[in-house]
Amino acid sequence: MARCRCSGRALCLCLLPFLMMSHLLVYIMVTIFVAMSYSPEPQLPLHFIAPGASANSGALASHPLGPFWSLQLVKGSLWNRLQHLQDREHNPILRGNSTKGPTTDVTYMNEDGSSSLCTPDHSWASQLSDYNTMPEQMQDFVLSMHCRNYTLLMDQPDLCTGQDSETEAPLLLMAIKSQVGHFEERQAIRETWGKSGWIKGEEREQMWQVRTVFLLGRQDIMTGPHPDLGALLQMENNLSKDVLQWDFKDTFFNLTLKDILFWNWFSVRCPHAHFIFKGDDDVFVRPGALIDYLHEHLFSLQETKNKFKEKEDVLVGDVIANAYPRRHTATKYYIPESFYDGVYPTYAGGGGVVYSGSLARRLRVVSQWVRMFPIDDVYLGMCIQRLGVSPTHHSGFLTFDLPEADRDKPCAYRKVLLVHKRSPKEMLTLWGKLKSSLQGC
Repeated sequence: MARCRCSGRALCLCLLPFLMMSHLLVYIMVTIFVAMSYSPEPQLPLHFIAPGASANSGALASHPLGPFWSLQLVKGSLWNRLQHLQDREHNPILRGNSTKGPTTDVTYMNEDGSSSLCTPDHSWASQLSDYNTMPEQMQDFVLSMHCRNYTLLMDQPDLCTGQDSETEAPLLLMAIKSQVGHFEERQAIRETWGKSGWIKGEEREQMWQVRTVFLLGRQDIMTGPHPDLGALLQMENNLSKDVLQWDFKDTFFNLTLKDILFWNWFSVRCPHAHFIFKGDDDVFVRPGALIDYLHEHLFSLQETKNKFKEKEDVLVGDVIANAYPRRHTATKYYIPESFYDGVYPTYAGGGGVVYSGSLARRLRVVSQWVRMFPIDDVYLGMCIQRLGVSPTHHSGFLTFDLPEADRDKPCAYRKVLLVHKRSPKEMLTLWGKLKSSLQGC
């Protein structure tokens, strides 16, 4: 039997080919990985509705076909460049697929009664060649897009008191985005579809706990002369105890702040709520039908524990995919190409969405890795994209309303969960009609 005897320098010569081959193999694998990450994405039609649940189906939309985290270079728009750095820093391939991250607690008013306002930062504005020609709301957003911590002026620490476990927690927490002056909208919601308490489904006798809270910023004194409504808001809150208000200017481009700050508040004040409805104060919701849907499609019965547990990472609404930013300066949705370039991620648009409490807790963390974006619906899509979650489309979320000829027909609402938009008077009228008419449809 032959033996190979290598010592000293001869041993190095024996091992050298194996070391070279191992380095070559690593180089080939890295090259293939980078090449795959630069492969072109599939072409999609200009606009399509993502697959998912219909009014008669509880199936969830499939998860993304490929990972979000890639090594693709981004174009020169400001948000894309800033976010690319964030995505590389939190790439789960390098750091592990974990949603653990920095924590943010609820911020309260200072002891002396003062508040903590954000200081404008002009460093990003200097990188936008067309900054001086942008609409005022876009300029304001660029100057404050680094700010996330604002003083909580009105809190509701007892909203979920006594419901500190999954079995006692609300089935549904309704978080409604409103403004200081929208007193009529809030009161109409309290008297109709947003009433807090024990709510019964339309087809089931079981009662479920529902809580409602309104999300507000501070009155914007820059929009023109108007009376100070602070005292009236305080009186309203003393009676209803359902207003959350933070110390930031309440504008359309700051709606994203309401999401971020609400997720922080939720994790402290009502973390066990099973589902969250996030909506605007000009939508109309059928709460009984929504509860039936949650109960039927998103709950799985654990017979051994005799309790229900929600499916995790669920987001349901009117899902829009392959949408592009609006480039017309006259629209309030205008996003300059110098700020953001590319197609929006798949998102649930319009006046309202429903998502699970477990997803809300994950959104709270991942939102700290996603740069602020002016449009709240798109920002939510950006966050769930980085979590690898696909929204579920439901045809009962009518964000573009019913056909005009059907709007006054109660039976036309039989499969509707949400419709946008309705005035306070229309909410009250429609609520009365549906309570007495749907049973005969």
